[in-house]
Amino acid sequence: MTQTPWWHPDRHTDRRPALLARNRIQGALRGWLADEGFLEVDPCALQISPGNEAHLHAFRTQAIGNDGMAHPMYLHTSPEFAMKKLLAAGETRIAAFAHVWRNRERGALHSPEFTMLEWYRVGQDYTVLMDDCAAMLRLAARAAGSDMLRYRDRTCDPFAPPERLSVAEAFARHAGIDLLATCDGAETDANALRAQCRAVGISVRDDDTWSLMLSKVLVEKVEPHLGHGRATVLDRYPAAEAALARPAPDDARVAERFELYACGVELANGFGELTNAAEQRRRFMLEMEEKQRIYGESYPLDEDFLAALDLMPAASGIALGFDRLVMLATAAPRIDDVIWAPVAG
Repeated sequence: MTQTPWWHPDRHTDRRPALLARNRIQGALRGWLADEGFLEVDPCALQISPGNEAHLHAFRTQAIGNDGMAHPMYLHTSPEFAMKKLLAAGETRIAAFAHVWRNRERGALHSPEFTMLEWYRVGQDYTVLMDDCAAMLRLAARAAGSDMLRYRDRTCDPFAPPERLSVAEAFARHAGIDLLATCDGAETDANALRAQCRAVGISVRDDDTWSLMLSKVLVEKVEPHLGHGRATVLDRYPAAEAALARPAPDDARVAERFELYACGVELANGFGELTNAAEQRRRFMLEMEEKQRIYGESYPLDEDFLAALDLMPAASGIALGFDRLVMLATAAPRIDDVIWAPVAG
């Protein structure tokens, strides 16, 4: 049966209450950010590099110059590179509601184009971002007129203090795996993790990488338990999964990185930001080698971004899926239900 298109008056009447709630939530978050001293910025989406994570897929286009020559460009998967350049330029507390694009992603929780709320605090510890997230959950619920966040049959109290749990603790609790026993600094032991997975009945292949097995355990065994009753801050990711986060000062096996979950849904990804350009280049190169191996393509590095890291002060930063937050605050079953004019297809 063909679904009525979103622009049909009858369907729009059904969708409109959640869309109006979206506007109220965005207004409430903007007001909170302003009260906290954040400057809202508007980074351009067309970039030299869309980001350099192996499993993020971008939309590629061409920019044709006045000379008629074509140059490859990408729609960003996050405004992160541009916003960190602004930190290098001297801004100290910035935020953006940015449209971002990610290819190979479509489903109840995924849209190829969506809105990301990203914000940065110079000179503040990344744990402050956890408090920011808790405040935003409360604001979103109040603006939507909800007392609970909901996704399908799952609920989460946005007014309850979030649970804070390390990735290692979550793996031990929900999967029976000693994750840090397979880590030595940023180095990992795939065979050791493979043996533990098989010992607890998790199916893995002989050629699965450590990172792939980590993701499999996280998705199958850990994430379904997160953010029920109250939000979960899943903290201290392994250093091998640090992305753009700096190492934890007390344990080289983990990084200052956390993710926020509510109703089993990932909402945000926060970092104590890495400012070591050489280390960031090394990580990007490894990610692009892995992308080339798996998908047969890679993305260029943004050399301006790497140069800006040398000037960027210590900071914490986070990206939050704004549409998903609206989904949970309005109990919408699909992300397209809270986007004013969804992507066709």
